[in-house]
Amino acid sequence: MADRSLESEQSWKALDGEQMSALLRGSLNDYGAPPAASAEASERFRLQLEQSDQDPMDAFVEAVAGLTDAVERLAEIAAKDPLAAAASIDPSAADYAEIESLPKPIRMTVRTWLGRLLVRSRLYDEALPVIAEVDATESIDPASSLFYRGACYHALLMKQEALTDLRTLLENEDDCPIRFSRLAKLMVADIKPLKEDSLDEISRLMTDVTRRLDLGRSDEKVEGQEQKIIDKLTKLIDKLEEQQQQQQQQQQGGGSSGGDPKNGQESPMQDSQIAGGSGDGNVKKKNLGDDDGWGNLPPAERKEALQKISRDLPTHYRDAIEAYFRKRATDG
Repeated sequence: MADRSLESEQSWKALDGEQMSALLRGSLNDYGAPPAASAEASERFRLQLEQSDQDPMDAFVEAVAGLTDAVERLAEIAAKDPLAAAASIDPSAADYAEIESLPKPIRMTVRTWLGRLLVRSRLYDEALPVIAEVDATESIDPASSLFYRGACYHALLMKQEALTDLRTLLENEDDCPIRFSRLAKLMVADIKPLKEDSLDEISRLMTDVTRRLDLGRSDEKVEGQEQKIIDKLTKLIDKLEEQQQQQQQQQQGGGSSGGDPKNGQESPMQDSQIAGGSGDGNVKKKNLGDDDGWGNLPPAERKEALQKISRDLPTHYRDAIEAYFRKRATDG
């Protein structure tokens, strides 16, 4: 007997063809389509799912477009230019109010359908406003709503949002397409250990900038991402230099603490105990000089430290650091 306790934890469930068809018919009736037309559209939709391999969301949008002008226009625009389609349902666009007035199942499914198209084209920035507010439980394909939005969040390094959607998707893995569940697990494992200001994050930001440039983007968003990379590299390298300096200071301090009594230095104690001594406890103040930057590593030591730090890193991390210093030299 199946464990019913797990079913109560599932926040979504997949619909079969009959349920999708009924949802389509009810939504068209709520929209105000003639009952006969709604019945005909839903039956045609059901037969398409049974007799062909047509994607349910494609068939759903096609059926709705035949009876709603707003979805018909959106589908026509999306076929030519997905970016223009995304812009057409922006709150400032003329068609926004008409799309938002559609029954919720239609609205959630149409947004998921368009969001999927944008994500498949790597247009994550444009996909997010389209799909961000989708209620997956109101879509005819909840798995697609969760998967493509999770993939969008993952690509944009929105860690918590990605984990939320992908884990929700995996709550009902039995009803989830295998390709979705496998990729969702990989994405969860990939983004879960991501830490802010790490080399991993910097590398991903660089990949994101490359994607944007591949798409022909060179706007303020790209410049902002590039500056973020430089800032994070600066912060990381400063931290690594500080750690290297502290290690050197500890080594120098440790080298002068013990010694050979024959050379006028005392040996370290063999056992832990309260040490004796005849000193008065006063420490002679060391004159560090008045030169600025006394705490910075000399150029030769700085170069050596960075070589040691990056020696075992993957190639793309070393390239990132080298690119950073080339930019610093150019800016300087």
